[in-house]
Amino acid sequence: MRKFFCVALVPFMYSFYYSQAAKKALPCYDLTSVLKVEPTALYKPHLDASKSFGVKLLKDSKTVQKYINSGKFHKIKKTSKGYRVQKLDYSRAYMVSKAKTTLEKMGARFSKETKGHTFTVSSITRTLEDQCRLRKVNSNASLGISSHNYGNSFDISYIRFNDVLKYNPKMEAALEKVLKYYANAGRIYYIKERQQSCYHITVRNY
Repeated sequence: MRKFFCVALVPFMYSFYYSQAAKKALPCYDLTSVLKVEPTALYKPHLDASKSFGVKLLKDSKTVQKYINSGKFHKIKKTSKGYRVQKLDYSRAYMVSKAKTTLEKMGARFSKETKGHTFTVSSITRTLEDQCRLRKVNSNASLGISSHNYGNSFDISYIRFNDVLKYNPKMEAALEKVLKYYANAGRIYYIKERQQSCYHITVRNY
């Protein structure tokens, strides 16, 4: 009886672990479904600008690492003049060179305009897998392709300045002034996302 039990159990355990491994190997998103989602007219310029940098759709960590290794993606410092990057649970602190430089210039301009205050970067580059994980805790996260998926977009909170979570109309007005300056100069596109309490910024390939 014991021999029969062992023989019966082995195929079952093998089948169980194999199915579990297969589940882990599969992505948590359906690429066909993701690609079918049409961007809004407001968002389309963000996607067009993102695709102009020659970065392919970031599906997972390996894709991001490939661009880091090739020198295409650059590390974003946690703190710099005029801005701070909050703890990133669903995005990665890497962007293309022009996006990194633009963020730094925006931070420096904001610091000058406000005499040393800082804004908070709440999200940077995301893979499709990051986005899938984010959707599990935030139903407002994009179902389709996001400009975050190309390494040249980031979000800035408009309710967190100087590491303090508090509505500050004076600081928000100063931040929007900086955003308008760069948008009018043809350097960025931006959208105010009220549900996320942030500005979504996409750097253009100027």
